[in-house]
Amino acid sequence: MNSNLTVFSITALGPVVLMALAATLAPLFRAHKTTLWRVFHGVTSLALLCAVINLLGLGMGEPGVTVTGLKTSTFGLVLAALVQVLGLAIGSFSARYLQGETGQPRYVAALATVLAAVQLLLMADHWLVLIVAWSVVGLALQHLLCFYPDRPFASLAAHKKRLADLLADALLLFAAFLAWLETGTGSLSVLSEHIANHGMSTALHACAVALVLAVVLRTALMPVHGWLIQVMEAPTPVSALLHAGVVNLGGFVLVLFAPLLGQSQVASGLLMVFGLGTAVLAGMVMLTRISIKVRLAWSTVAQMGFMLLECALGLYTLAALHLIGHSLYKAHTFLSASMAVRQTRLKMLVQAVQPLAHSLGWSPAVALAMVWAVQEIAQAAMGTTHGQATWPLWWSALLALAWAPLLWLRPHPGQGPSLGLQGLFGLGMVAGLTGLTVLGHALPLGIADAPQHMAGMLALLGMAALYLTLVLMQLKPHALQRWRRWSYAGFYVDEIYTRIALRIWPARWSAEARRLAA
Repeated sequence: MNSNLTVFSITALGPVVLMALAATLAPLFRAHKTTLWRVFHGVTSLALLCAVINLLGLGMGEPGVTVTGLKTSTFGLVLAALVQVLGLAIGSFSARYLQGETGQPRYVAALATVLAAVQLLLMADHWLVLIVAWSVVGLALQHLLCFYPDRPFASLAAHKKRLADLLADALLLFAAFLAWLETGTGSLSVLSEHIANHGMSTALHACAVALVLAVVLRTALMPVHGWLIQVMEAPTPVSALLHAGVVNLGGFVLVLFAPLLGQSQVASGLLMVFGLGTAVLAGMVMLTRISIKVRLAWSTVAQMGFMLLECALGLYTLAALHLIGHSLYKAHTFLSASMAVRQTRLKMLVQAVQPLAHSLGWSPAVALAMVWAVQEIAQAAMGTTHGQATWPLWWSALLALAWAPLLWLRPHPGQGPSLGLQGLFGLGMVAGLTGLTVLGHALPLGIADAPQHMAGMLALLGMAALYLTLVLMQLKPHALQRWRRWSYAGFYVDEIYTRIALRIWPARWSAEARRLAA
């Protein structure tokens, strides 16, 4: 650590140290569950205070961490504070959810270890720090996924995730080896400087491809997404932690390596194929599912596909905002799943109403007009023009297609909002989301976008195909029964991956688990 060590530099390490301390102390309170949770809440609150001080300190111009292998960034500090907020909320929910369970100390230790490893990953400025921190996240998460070891689907999901994590670790080590050969060091900052000064070599292109494949494995994109669907057997707060935080780490890593990915067309193309394919297919599957938690899981798979697609298109700021918004939304959704079940059952008492056909047609055009208008107004208010902010038309069209379903109108035979109120609400949602996107781009997150225009047009075609499919599923539900059956089955992608995974690495399970895997 250099001579510029400040209180901010010390507190930047606070969340890592405090959560590691909580993990160490948890086994000491086996006989005192109430004290266990009080200690966890206290330590987590103190870690949150450190994260907030870090964020405020960087805003006031304080120097960040300068320990070898660690480095703070604005985006990383924002996520660090968000992680601690989620950790505190999930911990409070878990204390009530797990009352009477004998494995609470084991649960707290694993939860605190996940939080500590995530905090360390957010400060990684060295390949080894990144790889070790991400590996520890996966190892600790295994204990949470198998909190109920007698549940066969949980064992199956944990086994498939373990295999994906091992492959991802191997790919990350290979990427680190190639980068080290090229730069002579494992420093990520030095890697960025080397690319800026010397450009990309064959080794660095291979490094970028290995990194993309590792992120795909860690972020549960198709075809290795099945474990994320099957971990519904785990406790609900574990699902909240997984969907709101852990799988989103892939987006952070891609933003961290933006200088490398932005210079590799092969890696960006590969990322776009996986991201767009996952977003389209998972989006279709999500609409056919009935179980609320399973639908939420498929929604996460689709959102991860969109997030990685944004990174492939060079829209790193949009991916960062997507990551933050998705984390907050999924944490709230899973922790309030019981309320969602009640609301869904009430809706089932009312006959389902299909959207009006004409609203399906004009929604994209109206959404595009609203997105463009809000962008122009917001940028004019901030003293910039549309062109200066580098907002290509295909970018606006992508947002419009993503938000067009908010403008679909459904007639209500009984009590319910009128078509006019539905339209106003939808326009307000599109305007609000667009405004937040523009304002988010104005925040000093330290992220530089590099839009890929040709890839953007291809992604726009893919999104248009997805929207057209959704429209056909609404207008011609009976004509697409065979397609809906395939979609409901997830296009049988996970079944293929499961069989391959078990052949590569057979597992020792109970007879019930083996029957389900077969």
